[in-house]
Amino acid sequence: MPLSPDEIRALQAKAKELRCLMIDVTVWSGGAHIGGSLSAADLLTALYYKYLRVRPEEPNWPERDRFVLSKGHGGVGLASVLADRGYFPKELLHEFNHFKSPFGMHLDGAKVPGVDASTGSLGHGLSMAVGMALGARFQGKSWLTYCLLGDGECNEGSVWEAAMAAHHYKVDNLITIVDRNGFMIDGPTEDVMGLEPLADKWRAFGWGVREIDGHDYAQIGEAMEAAQQPDGAPLVIIAHTVKGKGVDFMENAAQWHYGSVDSDMAARAKASIAGGM
Repeated sequence: MPLSPDEIRALQAKAKELRCLMIDVTVWSGGAHIGGSLSAADLLTALYYKYLRVRPEEPNWPERDRFVLSKGHGGVGLASVLADRGYFPKELLHEFNHFKSPFGMHLDGAKVPGVDASTGSLGHGLSMAVGMALGARFQGKSWLTYCLLGDGECNEGSVWEAAMAAHHYKVDNLITIVDRNGFMIDGPTEDVMGLEPLADKWRAFGWGVREIDGHDYAQIGEAMEAAQQPDGAPLVIIAHTVKGKGVDFMENAAQWHYGSVDSDMAARAKASIAGGM
């Protein structure tokens, strides 16, 4: 069923909270990949507060849906969401990326509750997600696997090898999302290594494709509802987003792929989030 107006308002409010928490964690850690975490915040909010079947009190629940953050540098975003959902105390985020902390810049599935795959070396997450989805099929399980890719990550050949395998094996219990914010660490994706026509590339590999505004919860909801109905082929949701979404001085700026934030900048960022979305 489509998201109701009340559900959309609740998700929007939650995303604001989470974006502010991501800013705080960036301050505490001394720096983080904040731009791509902010661009994916609405997608993560929709997944963890509406669509994923998970039990934070039982992180290894066998029947849970699996989530692979293939763009592993977005760990500051995922860690903030997991803490807010109750997988671990929020106070632990003060240790993010500190010496001997379980929270590295790229989250380790062996150390952080709720993390189904250790990622960070770009291009590997979709392969792992394909394997998880096949594992569910072979075991006769109904859980779904979700994978969030970065758009710059789609320059990696291993992404397309995994895409080819997913089509060949008709992995229709796999839902892939591309955070299409248009930027990577070296600049605009189309300047560094053009991806377009990105949707046609996925179609050529035998995938179903939906393109959405990745900040519009009605569109996110419609795409998720469609994706959860297997039809014999894997599906990719290309979510058009804004790098640094919500923070006026970070939006559409490659320099905020990774950056440090002091207390004054954090206050400005949170005021922008509160007032501009």
